[in-house]
Amino acid sequence: MLLCLLLAALTASGMPHSARAQSESTRSGKILVPVPPGGTSDLVGRLIAETLSEAVGKPIVVENKPGATGRIAAEALKNAAPDGTTLLVAPIALPVFVPLLVKEFRFEPGRDFVPVAQIAEFSYALAVNSDHPARNLQEFLAWAKANPTKAAFGTAAAGSVPHLLGVRLSQSSGVSLEHIPHRGADQVQVELMSGDIAAGIGALSDFIELHRAGKIRIIATSGPTRSPWLPTVATFREQGFAAAEAAGWTGLFAPAGTPKPIVNALSAAIVKSMQLQAVREKYIGMGVEPTGTTPEAFAAIIAADTARWAPLIKAVGFSAE
Repeated sequence: MLLCLLLAALTASGMPHSARAQSESTRSGKILVPVPPGGTSDLVGRLIAETLSEAVGKPIVVENKPGATGRIAAEALKNAAPDGTTLLVAPIALPVFVPLLVKEFRFEPGRDFVPVAQIAEFSYALAVNSDHPARNLQEFLAWAKANPTKAAFGTAAAGSVPHLLGVRLSQSSGVSLEHIPHRGADQVQVELMSGDIAAGIGALSDFIELHRAGKIRIIATSGPTRSPWLPTVATFREQGFAAAEAAGWTGLFAPAGTPKPIVNALSAAIVKSMQLQAVREKYIGMGVEPTGTTPEAFAAIIAADTARWAPLIKAVGFSAE
């Protein structure tokens, strides 16, 4: 298998290969990404593919499988051989939100996926076009109330964390905000810059370079404290909307049944890479905080986030079906 090389590289004594295993090691691996090219999860997936390619000395390619709120990519992982050659990089929405939002769910993350490692954490942001009159959240909500036919926000997908944040902001402020789902973060960026949508909510890393270039304006971030990448912009909480506070993450998953030594080796390779300054700088340059965890720690994060978001999703009353 491809990952036999990784196991050998990460164990002190190495791991003997049979002739058959050596032959199989020539197979390239792939990382599934449930979003179109260009967004944070896609960029993280490409960095992880680069990291693991270097670790095993074999190509690992990224295969984008967007659509159906991530379910297309998830089903592809579920049906893949549990040999370490097919992996999935996914944001919090897929293993946590989709099972809570979709009634007829054909797989269960806890049963069909194996958590490998959390890769990175990030906050979300609300942004408007650079010509929009709003300079902060209160001004945006006042504008939305005065312009109900234009009061809308775009996100990369229905049922995503940004979608739920927008719903919570609308409910807690009493201002009606229409949700407009898009086909990925890049489409949100284009329509936000053109003014076709009044506002967009997405990962801070999806917006920060456009903000710095003056093409859009970020007016709120979702973390518990101000983002170190954008310290001059107040959080939702600071602006009176603690209900819209949230942190996101991206993680790596393998199919259920993947041998534990392979899962541990993958996790160890990621943790080791996160200790390299050059690698960390790539993530930080994107506007995300590199983490890297054991499989057990990542599973605990997923469980905690599921427990936290389940009652909130029920209270919001949204369903992706």
